[in-house]
Amino acid sequence: MSTHTEDPPPGSIAARASRTIRKLRWPLLALWIAALVVAGAGASQIAKNLSGGGWYVPGTDSSVAAQKLEDGFKGRGKTTATLVIHDTRYKSSDPKFEQRAKDVASRVEADKDLKVTDMLGWTTAQPDDRGPYAGDDQRTVINSVAIGLEDGDARRELPAIQKDLAQTFDRDGIDVSLVSAASFWGDINVLGQEGLASAEMLTAPLIILILLLLFRSVVSVLVSLTVGVSAIVFTLGLLAPVAQNYELSIFVQNAATMLGLGVGVDYSLFMITRFKEQLAKGQTVDHAVAATLRTSGHTVIASGITIVIAMSALFTIDLNVIFSLALGIILVVAFSVLTSVLFLPVLLHLLGHRINAGRLPRWRKSAVGTSEESSRWYRVSMKVMKRPLLFLAAITAVLIAAAWPAQQMRTFSPDARILPSTSDVRTGYDHVQNAFGTGFTSPIQIVVTTDEPLNKLPQHDKDELTDLQDRLGSLSHVDKTASAIPVLKQLSPKDPYAALDTSVMDRMPADARDTVRHYIAAGDQKLVIEVVPTQNSSSDPTRDLLAEVQDETRKLPDSLHPVVGGQTAEDTAANDVIQDGLPYVVAIILAAGYLVLLLTFRSLLLPLKAIVMNLVSIAATYGVLTLIFQEGLGSDLFGFQQTSDIQNFVPILLLALLFSLSTDYEVFLLDRVREEYEATGDNTASVARALTRTAPLISGAAILMVAVFGAFSFTGIVPIQQLGFGLAVAILIDATLVRLFLVPATMRLMGRWNWWLPGRRTTAPGKTSEDVTSKEPEPITS
Repeated sequence: MSTHTEDPPPGSIAARASRTIRKLRWPLLALWIAALVVAGAGASQIAKNLSGGGWYVPGTDSSVAAQKLEDGFKGRGKTTATLVIHDTRYKSSDPKFEQRAKDVASRVEADKDLKVTDMLGWTTAQPDDRGPYAGDDQRTVINSVAIGLEDGDARRELPAIQKDLAQTFDRDGIDVSLVSAASFWGDINVLGQEGLASAEMLTAPLIILILLLLFRSVVSVLVSLTVGVSAIVFTLGLLAPVAQNYELSIFVQNAATMLGLGVGVDYSLFMITRFKEQLAKGQTVDHAVAATLRTSGHTVIASGITIVIAMSALFTIDLNVIFSLALGIILVVAFSVLTSVLFLPVLLHLLGHRINAGRLPRWRKSAVGTSEESSRWYRVSMKVMKRPLLFLAAITAVLIAAAWPAQQMRTFSPDARILPSTSDVRTGYDHVQNAFGTGFTSPIQIVVTTDEPLNKLPQHDKDELTDLQDRLGSLSHVDKTASAIPVLKQLSPKDPYAALDTSVMDRMPADARDTVRHYIAAGDQKLVIEVVPTQNSSSDPTRDLLAEVQDETRKLPDSLHPVVGGQTAEDTAANDVIQDGLPYVVAIILAAGYLVLLLTFRSLLLPLKAIVMNLVSIAATYGVLTLIFQEGLGSDLFGFQQTSDIQNFVPILLLALLFSLSTDYEVFLLDRVREEYEATGDNTASVARALTRTAPLISGAAILMVAVFGAFSFTGIVPIQQLGFGLAVAILIDATLVRLFLVPATMRLMGRWNWWLPGRRTTAPGKTSEDVTSKEPEPITS
């Protein structure tokens, strides 16, 4: 057994901090409560200020195209949606259908929250001109609706408007939907909030039960929950005013809550367990708090710094949704550290031995005088270290096998197929795709800007524009193309754009003029050609088509300025910016992780070992994620929806989070190993004893995190399902295969090289088990 005392030196930072906190415990408690009240007021209002946007990459063609389409076009606005009217009782040829459809359109136009600025479609056209807006099923018609809301605001407001429209007309047998990227992501936001509420209801009893089993004390559980909840409230309270002035993604609330419950309670678990352990040794409350800050507090701070640095690497990716997620996670982890090392000690000083109040009875009593050497964890670790190469090879082989499917991982943004069948937006998508074609809901949009009005362009440029549409229509996977050309050709077959002359436009029938203005903006210097694909926006053929369309637009002369937009282009741009930024994120995370571990343990080799094991376990997680969500293996068993791709932000978030959380357990375990090794110099026994002391806690913390993340994976929408499930799998792998087998095996093989640092002299207090059982290289000293 270790013989060294754990009392911190009287003048140490931990001891001084403990004394200061004890003296100021009541003012600090009052400050904490006041801060919680203020933050709570902001946190309760944050949801209404979060945005469903954040997917446009600034400066990309898709972003520029979206901006150009906001004004000047008939039936298009800051946000453009397709009003889908599906009558289950009457066909479009029935006079009653027309009146019912017009009633729906009037209701939409009158909605003050929707701020409709224009509308074009079946209800605005004359009967003979309604063909383009009527579905093949003879029950579905559409209107293009210009909405005077910014994209992010529309994504936030549309769900409530959609719900009201559906409830108003459902009893009349009319399905009414507003279909657009904004309505899709708006529905995702609502489902995300509902999933968040369900996850919180599911995790609360799970967390309480797990903490009761770990602490066996009601007061300890309440204190731990207070720390975790405080971190979440502080984070959302701080983000609330930020969200009022800056676009923050709705996903930030899910991420902050999920990580706050996991990390916040995890940190408090480490701190409270160590405090109770010090009290059990007979230390005073003041000494116990100081020892807790010196040991577990050190672990918490090192872990928090690692997560903050790792997540800061994501700021290199110029995508608002990534920025929002990173910011939320950084803040919740920072507040978790702050509450654990500052406000939790306040409660520990106030409670003292009452931290054990409400003690639960044990089912069986532990044998008096039981030694560490007789524990199950000690025996397992010694068995592993007796045959380290065997265990290292076996576990590594398992992890590599699990990681193998990750080679096939594909990332992209999902389409409307991830919405449940009960969603009104999904219903609208299905009606449009069934009546007009699968790709009709997500056309590729080519917006061309000219230096002078179209009718005054050189004939060569006019011919190039006309030829462009013909070339686009002949591409594979194209259902059809849409532009003003067919209408203009009816009036001026040889030179369609000559029909834009004012004298001709004034004589043009209203419906024809509206159609032209739907594709050519007022001023005649912006036109749009829409290419309708045969498949969904996220499908491989549509992505291939996007690339071909972009190639065709590059053939236009320099006097014409095309940009390609639409849902597929937006998603592709977001996907590309994430993938392009991935190498930089990985480099920053690895460098930062290595530096933090180097400073923490003052060893060159331990950080390298930790990084390699983290990467292997992360790769294994990617493999499992690919098998279940992308390949569908076991997806029905878990109740997950199989997707053709993994959500594009999930792998990079998993990388940053898992590397950080793995380092959390690494620091916690190796801190104990170092304590033992500095006291005895016995590498093998130090690892075994440290594992014996920390394994139950690491296992408990892992179960806690798996429960939290697992709850989100079973209640959230697909992106959150993938993130939550990935985190749960990774924590499970790390706390079992890595901590219990790989760490003891590698540390046994490395021996005293574990602690090697040039210029640092390693002094062993006495004869060690390595002196007898192995011949290890002597540590290098200067």
